[in-house]
Amino acid sequence: MYDDKRKVNYTKYNTTPRQKTNSADIMYGIQPIFEALEAGKEFEKLFITRDSSNEQIAEIHKMANRAGIVVSRVPVEKLQRITSKNHQGVIAFVPAIDYAKAENVIAAAFEAGKTPLVLVLDRVTDVRNFGAIARTAECAGADLIMIPKKGAAQIGSDAVRTSAGALNHIPVCRVDNLKQGIIELQESGLQIVCCTEKGSKDLYYVDMEIPSAIVMGSEEDGISPDIIHLADKLAKIPMLGKVNSLNVGVAAGIVIFEANRQRMMSAQK
Repeated sequence: MYDDKRKVNYTKYNTTPRQKTNSADIMYGIQPIFEALEAGKEFEKLFITRDSSNEQIAEIHKMANRAGIVVSRVPVEKLQRITSKNHQGVIAFVPAIDYAKAENVIAAAFEAGKTPLVLVLDRVTDVRNFGAIARTAECAGADLIMIPKKGAAQIGSDAVRTSAGALNHIPVCRVDNLKQGIIELQESGLQIVCCTEKGSKDLYYVDMEIPSAIVMGSEEDGISPDIIHLADKLAKIPMLGKVNSLNVGVAAGIVIFEANRQRMMSAQK
């Protein structure tokens, strides 16, 4: 009888299990990747075969470095685990979404008569947390999510699935320098509300009826000190139990829906 649960001995069959990769998330081949880089296409990262001496691949490496794209030199076996197609020694990971420019999104919100609400995520690296946060932000009517290019969850097909498709609807801005991105939000007329246990005021007493950017930090060490220094207001979620911290996805939901509640109550007055 055939056993569906049996484990295949890949060594015995001299083969390797394929890495689970959505083909829509990768691009491969020297010419397609070269042309995409020339056209300014964004990539999450590039894998280049470690032992390549190809001049075109060397030029791709230089172009990627200039564009700030992470490049990893890997064994050819790793590339073959990702795709069996003719990759020619180079594979690019393509973002699952198109990134937005914060200034365009904020300007459009103001022009539409809205009060902009932005969610800024400082070093939230877990894909499932990010997807859940994006779903919450979209459901609450947030205008934008801002993340750093480095030190953030990779937005691939897994993140889109976890967000229940919300990432197809809410704009995401990815910036080289999160601190500078926040300064630009301030210059656009948004107050910066950092959600931290260091806050002196409970969340429910922080006015978020005005244009606001809510900053949430990583679960490991919260919001970076240099970003907290930029805050116009520090808000904390009152904790009544013995455990004094919340999952960042849960905390983000509480904060963003509190902002939503305040705005709805103000509109009814």
